[in-house]
Amino acid sequence: MTDQSSQYSLFDLGPDEEVGYRVPIACQVAGITYRQLDYWARTNLVKPSIRTARGSGSQRLYSFKDILVLKIVKRLLDTGISLQNIRLAVEKLHELGVNDLAQITLVSDGHTVYECRFPEDVFDLLGGGQGVFGIAVPGIVKELTGTISSFPAERIDDYAAENHSVIGFDDELALRRQRKSS
Repeated sequence: MTDQSSQYSLFDLGPDEEVGYRVPIACQVAGITYRQLDYWARTNLVKPSIRTARGSGSQRLYSFKDILVLKIVKRLLDTGISLQNIRLAVEKLHELGVNDLAQITLVSDGHTVYECRFPEDVFDLLGGGQGVFGIAVPGIVKELTGTISSFPAERIDDYAAENHSVIGFDDELALRRQRKSS
């Protein structure tokens, strides 16, 4: 099996397969704090695409692509780009699939983030005489693929099986109310 085909099989573990990673894993792998992750989810910067929090006791699940975008956001923040400009870039990233993301380089002049697919795109930006920096997304994908493979993924069906008595209830509090009234 080639390296590329193993990446594609990992990418297939996305929302269609309903496989994701819990918050502590997403934070650790993306290199961010829980507070950052929570804020970004509440402000719709990067929301979990597998399962959102639905009250007390529910667990968010982030897809591979979600964690990739979290890592990209973290790197953009580390370079000093404003969260407002990062939001604009993330809107574009959400339109792309993982395979598309794995083929781009993000370049910024500190204000605007540009998507470059070909070396000529980067040269065009450099031609303006401005200082720019780049984030090679294929490198992040490769790093993430290696790192995340050592963490357990979770399927929504696994969650339902663990909590089979909760079917029809959105959270742990509802389950406790049901038990109390029985």
